[in-house]
Amino acid sequence: MPTHGIPRRTVLAAAGATAAVTATGVLAAPAAQAAAPTLPDGTSADKVLVVGMDGLRHDRIAAADAPHLKRMMAEGTFGVSLLYANPMAATSSGPGWSTVSTGVWPDKHGVRDNSFTGRNYTQYPGFLARLHQIRPQLSLYAAVDWKPLDTYGTVTAGADAKIVLDGDRDGYAGHDETITADSVTVLRDQNPDVAFVYLGNTDVVAHSSGTGQRYLDAIAVQDAQLGRMIAAIKARPTYAAERWTVIVCTDHGHVDVGGHGGSSIEERRTFVLATGPGIAAGARPIDTRLVDVAATVFHQLGITPEPSWGLDGKPIQQRSADPFDALQSSLAGRVDETGIPAGVLGFTHTPPSGWSVINNAMGTGGMTEWRGWSFATDEFWSRTQRDQSRELNVRARGVFAVADSDEWADKAFSGTYDSTLVSPAYAVSGASRVTLDFTTFYRQEGSQTAQILASFNGGTPAVVKSYTADVVSQPQSVTVNVPAGASSVSFRFRYTGSNNWYWVIDGVAVRTS
Repeated sequence: MPTHGIPRRTVLAAAGATAAVTATGVLAAPAAQAAAPTLPDGTSADKVLVVGMDGLRHDRIAAADAPHLKRMMAEGTFGVSLLYANPMAATSSGPGWSTVSTGVWPDKHGVRDNSFTGRNYTQYPGFLARLHQIRPQLSLYAAVDWKPLDTYGTVTAGADAKIVLDGDRDGYAGHDETITADSVTVLRDQNPDVAFVYLGNTDVVAHSSGTGQRYLDAIAVQDAQLGRMIAAIKARPTYAAERWTVIVCTDHGHVDVGGHGGSSIEERRTFVLATGPGIAAGARPIDTRLVDVAATVFHQLGITPEPSWGLDGKPIQQRSADPFDALQSSLAGRVDETGIPAGVLGFTHTPPSGWSVINNAMGTGGMTEWRGWSFATDEFWSRTQRDQSRELNVRARGVFAVADSDEWADKAFSGTYDSTLVSPAYAVSGASRVTLDFTTFYRQEGSQTAQILASFNGGTPAVVKSYTADVVSQPQSVTVNVPAGASSVSFRFRYTGSNNWYWVIDGVAVRTS
């Protein structure tokens, strides 16, 4: 590709442009195109295009005329998941795109609504800003028509050149087309290394008309725009020598009648779809989260994130080693939970191999699904009761273990909730310390208890950690000294309560030192 001898950090904004739009939200005529900005020449054969489609519910793609998205699903990896809700953050664009860009959850990046108040992009910058810091030789491009993504530095910070349009003022259909046309020129005729292209019209149409036919038509338009960008990449004269990754994602979903910000499943729906080197074709992982976009960008560029970055994400092709995810094929549908749709498979009482559950002190009756430690998915568990913070279980992935005395007590019961989850025995011979790593989400109320106990060589378990206050979806590490002569250790998670709250455990791993 040609070298464009311009200084880095040259930033150009395209002028406003609009296009006529039909009643269905489809472009009636090409939008006026501003001059595409000029980028410095790229330096990497590994290249990434991220396309953000605002408010795109992944469960509506199948019904839309969207051949490019569907081809990417066949050729790449498609991971769907659910967002947080308040009080962590609203299911709004500010928190959603901040989560995509920074690779961390709102309790870190600080954006909880569209005011962007509390943003902490200094500590947790967007991936373009981070790339500019650590690899300034890369050529970075961004194009947005929701201006706050530029005003607050959410997406465009770090870009060497950018297009910033005002869809709220001028209309998103026309500006999406302008962004697409200019991005096609940049991708085909210049040499960017990483690009972030935002398309906003799906969100606008959903707000005005819901997620029916007009929404499907808007998805079809954006799918065609995605297809033109992919075609531009493949038309590059140096394409055969390059390794391109294409990622498509969204920031939130919508209720059927249009609108978001709340805690419904439909508002919380998100996805990450990716094709590229090392990304499996046709994969449908259960452990993908929205924070994985930034981590995937870094991975595809051969960059290993520093622990100090505090990323919550992982590359989309990297599977969790969590033992509970092995239970996916054995998950069943509801029994007593009438609020969960019958087709949602998401719980089992059968632990993974090597694990066990002790319920000999457990009360009787109660909701079948939650009688003692259960293994469940976010889609299933968070449906049990909205707005009791179950939506905040963001750092659990796939299948997790949950003890929920609150839901158990929603049906006639006797006695108390008293259940213990027991891990396999882990080898500790020759070690002086053993560390239990896991993610937990614990809500404290009343006299409930949550204890971790360790048993060496099958001996009497001893308490090594107790929880007496809320811990909202955080990584944990518990280190225990290994007694002389010990060859194995097993951990127990004992929860007791009576119509109190809950305790979630996930991502269990054990290491010695």
